[in-house]
Amino acid sequence: MKVGLWYNSFMNLIDGKALAAKMQAELKVKVDKLKEAGSVPGLAVILVGKDPASQIYVRNKARQATAIGLNSSVVRLPETVSEKELLELIEQYNQSEQWHGILVQLPLPKHISEEKVLLAIDPEKDVDGFHPMNMGRLWSGNPLMIPSTPAGIMEMFREYNVELSGKRAVVIGRSNIVGKPMAQLLMMADATVTIAHSRTKNLRELTKEADILVVAIGRDRMIKADDVKDGAVVIDVGMNRDEDGKLHGDVDFDEVKEVASLITPVPGGVGPMTITMLMEQTVRAATRKMNENSN
Repeated sequence: MKVGLWYNSFMNLIDGKALAAKMQAELKVKVDKLKEAGSVPGLAVILVGKDPASQIYVRNKARQATAIGLNSSVVRLPETVSEKELLELIEQYNQSEQWHGILVQLPLPKHISEEKVLLAIDPEKDVDGFHPMNMGRLWSGNPLMIPSTPAGIMEMFREYNVELSGKRAVVIGRSNIVGKPMAQLLMMADATVTIAHSRTKNLRELTKEADILVVAIGRDRMIKADDVKDGAVVIDVGMNRDEDGKLHGDVDFDEVKEVASLITPVPGGVGPMTITMLMEQTVRAATRKMNENSN
């Protein structure tokens, strides 16, 4: 199996940070060409409240958007903002041709309906891919916007020449953000997919059969070497902090790297690709809009 970007003592490491940097350099070239043609891709991010993790995530998004040349706007709203005010702001961005991507950072305060907010975003500007229309398009096999974490994982598979057709894939986690769209993307690549979750019985029997194992269940280092088939490709989506504040995934990396043919680290694996795919989808949306306007 070829390894695309990483070559050192960890021959089986999928280096998400390096792949993200490579893709961002390619995106900058695309953005420059769009600007030459008179279109500046714009990404608007709305943050409600002061959740520390959300603030860091939004700051990283804005930094990367600026680095590749996007027109980036971050609107920080107080936790007391009304649902009506938030929906009105989203509609302003929907109507503006200056903005090609709109992202409302989750979670939202309890008094604001997440469902209403996601429905309010124009599906063509929904770079998170969470609008029900985009979810439906994905499940019908005709995706427009795809949730960024699964999209980033598919880019990893392509970069590292991971064969998916005919392979047995197990996805642990059934969220709309990762588990469900990940399963559909794998099926679209002709893998045979099983979705497992916190109530799955005999989980080890499933994971031991997996050629491709994607873990997104939110349990610190729950997957051990004994749970993994020799030579499997293991993708760890988890982000958990221990009592010392150190970040770990859902996979016990030190154990599993000894049996996996390829494995993502935490941090430095899936995380950098998630933000990169948001940028990618913003650029794609800007390109689509420019092409529509030229016809």
